[in-house]
Amino acid sequence: MSLIDSAASLKIAIPKGRMLEGVSRLLGEAGLGLRSTARNYRPAIVQPGYEVKLLKPRAVVEMLAQGTRDIGFAGADWVRESDADVVEILNTGLDQVRLVAAASDDLLVEGQLPNRQIIVASEYKNIAAKWIKSQGLDAKLLVSYGATEVLPPEDADCIIDNTATGATLAANNLRIIDEVMASSTRLYASPAAMRDSVKRERIERFALLVGSVLEARQRTMLELNVSRSNLEGVVQILPCMREPTVSKLMSDEGFAIKVAVPRDELPGLIPRIKALGGTDIVVTTPEQIVP
Repeated sequence: MSLIDSAASLKIAIPKGRMLEGVSRLLGEAGLGLRSTARNYRPAIVQPGYEVKLLKPRAVVEMLAQGTRDIGFAGADWVRESDADVVEILNTGLDQVRLVAAASDDLLVEGQLPNRQIIVASEYKNIAAKWIKSQGLDAKLLVSYGATEVLPPEDADCIIDNTATGATLAANNLRIIDEVMASSTRLYASPAAMRDSVKRERIERFALLVGSVLEARQRTMLELNVSRSNLEGVVQILPCMREPTVSKLMSDEGFAIKVAVPRDELPGLIPRIKALGGTDIVVTTPEQIVP
């Protein structure tokens, strides 16, 4: 029997636009790939028991809060903007952005906003209003509908917008003066679905599969041989999940070691292993890891 059966259908919301590619790839690597259909807004998942709908990112949050969708992928920024009653299941780490306040260098006084009434523009109406209050500013809020960064200096003094690198802000002569929050694509669930024991179990299984891909992306599989005399020294430097797998070689003259290590530590780790007597080092990429 498949880990995902068709006993209870899960209604999944997936965001359209820039987030769709990353989510689609993630699901594909988890064995839950999307198949396009004649109705583009309703793709199918290759495993049974799912009803998928593509929605705008803000609509994903709204549908989860209403309970018409059971789970969905959405940006943490729009969850906060909507003050939505949803349950965060996992952080995919995709589409990482910062929500920042930025203003023109020409406006700033010693790096600060001037002590007068200003206009703050943002697509994030609620977040911007709370930020204005928290800063004690005398400000009017202008709700923008995209391309917020082009409003200063003629139509706004300050903006609150998301940025990945800050390059677009810099290109428009804007300097970041405050970081409001960090955001990324996350998997959320409807509280109603989490109260349903059958759906909750399905959600946990779905999250297990997706999470196994995220874990695998952070690690790489390392295999090597080492002599008996060098075994302890090599094992001591290996950053493993629990303990390394160690088995005797056929000649009984040494050992084979297998371990999943953090991917970003690999460049520094391999030379150290070699220096301590490790040989025959092989690196492979796992597709899924379930801790």
